Amino acid sequence: MAALDTTALADWIRRFRDVIAEKRDWLTELDSAIGDADHGANMSRGMDAVVAKLDGGVPGTVDELLKTVGMTLVSSVGGASGPLYGTLFLRMGMTAGPVAELDGAGLAAALRAGLEGIVARGKAEAGDKTMFDAMAPAVDAFDAALAGGSDVGAASAAAAEAAAAGRDATEPLVARKGRASYLGERSAGHLDPGAASTTLLFETLAAASAD
Repeated sequence: MAALDTTALADWIRRFRDVIAEKRDWLTELDSAIGDADHGANMSRGMDAVVAKLDGGVPGTVDELLKTVGMTLVSSVGGASGPLYGTLFLRMGMTAGPVAELDGAGLAAALRAGLEGIVARGKAEAGDKTMFDAMAPAVDAFDAALAGGSDVGAASAAAAEAAAAGRDATEPLVARKGRASYLGERSAGHLDPGAASTTLLFETLAAASAD
C-alpha cells in the first residue's frame, strides 16, 4: 500500500481496539506484576470509546481523525497510558495536517512526532522499561525501510518486528520510570505492559496497511 486514507487509518484503529480487547487479560497480567494491574482494562475502555466516536462518523481529514483518537484517549483512559497514547495521536494529527491521506513520508513524520510527544510527556529513554523501548525502534525501522524503498505496508511490517524485539528486550530490564520503578530489581524478569501494547499498535498498523 502506497498511502493510508482516513478509511484505512480508521481500520487500523478498529483493529487495535479489537486486539486490545483480545489481549486485555494478558496486558493486565503483565501490569499486575510490575504496575497497577489496570493497563489492559484502561486501554480496552479507551479504545472502545474511540471506536464509538468513529462509529458516529469518521472525520474527513487525517488530522481530525487522529486528534479525535487522541482526545478521546486522554479523556477516557486512566493511569499513565491515557496521556501517553493520547499525546501520541494528538502529535501525529498535528503533524499530518488537514490532508486526505498519509503516504510513507507523511506517516513517518507523524509517527516521529508522536514518539517525540511521548518523550516530552514521559521523559523516557531507551532502557527505562517503558513503551519507548518498543516505540523508538519501531519508528526507526519504519524510517529505515522507507529509505530502502519499501512501501507503507512493508515499512509497517518492519516497524512491527522492531517493536516486538524492543518489547522482548524489556523483560530483563530494571524499570527506571513509572510505578514499576518502585520495585527496583524485582521489576526485572517481566515484560513492560506499555511496550506490549505498543507492539500491538504497530502489528495492527502492519495488518491494516497490508490490505
